[in-house]
Amino acid sequence: MREPIVNVQSSAQNGIAVAVRSVWKSFGSGPTRLQVLRGVDLDVRYGQMTYLLGPSGSGKTTLLSIIAGLLRADSGSVTVLGHDLARLRNGEAALFRLRNLGFVFQQFNLIPALTAAENVAVPLLAAGVPRREAVERARGLLADLGMGHRADELPSKLSGGEQQRTAFARAMIQSPRLIICDEPTSALDGPTGRRVMELLRKHALSPDRAVLVVTHDFRILEFADTVAEINDGVIVKVTEATGVR
Repeated sequence: MREPIVNVQSSAQNGIAVAVRSVWKSFGSGPTRLQVLRGVDLDVRYGQMTYLLGPSGSGKTTLLSIIAGLLRADSGSVTVLGHDLARLRNGEAALFRLRNLGFVFQQFNLIPALTAAENVAVPLLAAGVPRREAVERARGLLADLGMGHRADELPSKLSGGEQQRTAFARAMIQSPRLIICDEPTSALDGPTGRRVMELLRKHALSPDRAVLVVTHDFRILEFADTVAEINDGVIVKVTEATGVR
């Protein structure tokens, strides 16, 4: 299937990787209807690490799922890497995610029966890369992340920090233009969390790539370029950070 081309303003022209405009989202109906997002506007710029902060129940995960194309907004528009998500059919949306997005989850979601290298290779295998080539590329990226000596270990043999680096490698293996991280350091101690954020900035950011991080972890705020705060389904404040490492 050819990747769909959508007629929207080029992201390269405006420097915006993700443009969320007046997005509303609710769940349920009638008296049990829950309004989660209330006209959200948000920009995620190329070459930047954008943080989304907010208390539990503020709409962070719902907004993340809409940006990833896993949920549909009730109204408003979401443009990701120049593509209007509302115009992608289900198969097209899945292919778009596979080709362009990388995901880092709070619980890592590594496959227990696969080695670190094999876990990292999974997106390449899904894209049709031959197994030997996929695993070798995975080994190379793990080596860049200081994990070369652990490439053949199963997840159960890896520390929390090593599992997180493996998850980062899996997210980055196809050099995605957008990496989405959901609470990437919440299960890590302070020094390990800082290390993985340093690795993420070093390996995932470039002028044509962007990173979006949802977090409660104020220990890693120094790595942000932009901080957007959400509360009760509304972006209430956007701050451009200074002194970013």
